Amino acid sequence: MKIAVGSDEHTHLVDEVVRDLKRRGHDVILIGPPAGDHIQWVEVSRRVGGTVATGEADTGVLFCWTGTGASIAANKVRGIRAALCTDAPTAAGARRWNDANVLVMSLRLTSPALASEMLDAWFEASPDLSERENIAMIEVARQKEREADGALSK
Repeated sequence: MKIAVGSDEHTHLVDEVVRDLKRRGHDVILIGPPAGDHIQWVEVSRRVGGTVATGEADTGVLFCWTGTGASIAANKVRGIRAALCTDAPTAAGARRWNDANVLVMSLRLTSPALASEMLDAWFEASPDLSERENIAMIEVARQKEREADGALSK
């Protein structure tokens, strides 16, 4: 599996997660400071989202200090369902009930051990097919938002 990993800071946690992903046999695409590219969190988030949305990566893992900004920015990319997770049950639920495709973690709150637990849950959970209609409604809401933005700009 190819996984886009991005962060606005190159930290020990990011390095640990990259090592963990590689130990699991995944190919990792680094984005932002971990790749030596000094860009801000909005651009890191956009690039991770774009890499997943285009199919260049199967899923993404994204970091910022709180995780909130990265989640918001990544979710602006069409087709991305980024979920800020703080524990393994939340990561599993994000995959199962929301078909989340980008796992977001807080650099401030997440330890390497907790990150590994969240990755276990993320990869073990599968989307619940009974939630497809709800997941599709996210895209409907995004389209309405784009239409409203277009009407406001006229």
